[in-house]
Amino acid sequence: MFISTFEKQLDAKRRIVVPQEFRAAVAGPFDGVVCFPSIEADCIEGGGQALFERYVGVIEELDFGDPLRSALETSVLGGMARLSFDTAGRITLPETLCDAFDLTDWVVVVGLGDRFQIWERDAFQAHRAAQRELARDGLAQLRAAQRAQRSGLSGAGSAG
Repeated sequence: MFISTFEKQLDAKRRIVVPQEFRAAVAGPFDGVVCFPSIEADCIEGGGQALFERYVGVIEELDFGDPLRSALETSVLGGMARLSFDTAGRITLPETLCDAFDLTDWVVVVGLGDRFQIWERDAFQAHRAAQRELARDGLAQLRAAQRAQRSGLSGAGSAG
């Protein structure tokens, strides 16, 4: 499982040290990760074989020729790169992905459970602030709905 947030510096060859915890999470026959442009945010998304298989499963649920299937195939599979770890636990990010998200110096690697994201540091700060606000509002709405449901259930039981 990918958890926590790490700031890392890209070297001149676009290499980044993958946190040990992340390397352990993807241990298997392929010693590395898959990365591609995220669909939901302006960053790189990555993970292990399980993430790759999850996306393939979603794609295969859609009919051949379905516009959403084609969009996912192009975005995920067409943009994907398999990145092997070197002896120091680094991966080399493809130039196209670095250029797409302005990754030149300091980056932020964010664990999201079954996947992780790699962000340009300033872009992540703005994203994190927006996500915290969304999480606060969403949690407050969820709690209000749960309270309303409990009140409705207790009110229904007393009418009898």
